[in-house]
Amino acid sequence: MKTITQPRMAAEAAVRPRTAKAGWKRFWNNRTLLLMCAPAVLFFAIFAYLPMPGLYLAFIKYNYTDGIFKSPFVAFENFRFLVMTGDLWRLTFNTIAYNLAFIVLGNFLQIFVAILLNELRKKWFKKVSQTIMFLPFFISFVIVGLIAYNILSYDYGLLNVILKSLGADPVKTYSNPHIWPVIIIVTFLWQSTGYGSIVYFAAIMGLDSEVVEAAEIDGANALQRIRYIVLPWLKPTFIILLLFSLGGVLRGNFGLFYNLVGANNTSLYSTTDIIETYVFRSLMNNFNFSMGSAVSLYQSVFGFIVVITANWLVKKASPDNSLF
Repeated sequence: MKTITQPRMAAEAAVRPRTAKAGWKRFWNNRTLLLMCAPAVLFFAIFAYLPMPGLYLAFIKYNYTDGIFKSPFVAFENFRFLVMTGDLWRLTFNTIAYNLAFIVLGNFLQIFVAILLNELRKKWFKKVSQTIMFLPFFISFVIVGLIAYNILSYDYGLLNVILKSLGADPVKTYSNPHIWPVIIIVTFLWQSTGYGSIVYFAAIMGLDSEVVEAAEIDGANALQRIRYIVLPWLKPTFIILLLFSLGGVLRGNFGLFYNLVGANNTSLYSTTDIIETYVFRSLMNNFNFSMGSAVSLYQSVFGFIVVITANWLVKKASPDNSLF
């Protein structure tokens, strides 16, 4: 036994320095790429991993006197309270419904715009169109909310001013929860479509022009080229973006909802209250850190399960297009 073990240990000792030397050499050869990745690694390390011990707040009844680690441990009491009050189901439904609308309508509209841009023949008109559609992405949600308020306000909003001048009754927009899903979705699409279409347009630019020219020579019209060449080419990009989007299906767009609706308009809670606005109220109005942390933990776990499940389904249907 001794005669077999000693040569093996000697061989491992000889290999170890060479392996370490090769690793440092590979590190040095890729130093530029690693340096470029460093800001992203630091960002996620500081803002995603270092705060993770704070999840312990979800399992305690936090108070300022005892602090985080001395407050009473209540296990899943915070989660049980959310389920019993019915808030969790309403928040989950609203958040998922809005995100599914954003994902489905957003991606299809972005693909549609990218294809239209690709079909334009005048380069100057294509550039002007891209610029005009891209501009809303740079408008702050604060400005968007201000514009919406000046249009929809009951007393001085542009909409009601026009209705009054026509002899019609003014609309109480900020007390009618049923019209806000349309307003929120339209606003989101208006602001994000131009920016999102860039990814699909870039993917179309990677399409081999000889394939398109061959289809034109064979007599394929524009609709046929789009259906049989462009759309299949965009399929992998669409699947990857869809999987990334599903990871945040339970993460609402707080800036959009807060600036359009606000976090304290109780008459609109039934259709506009999402997880982010609930957490904001828990922290800023009720100072309930434990409840806000419980909802955030539920949000993260649910999103993780959705991504794993969606990736598994994609892998079954099209293994080449899955994330892992």
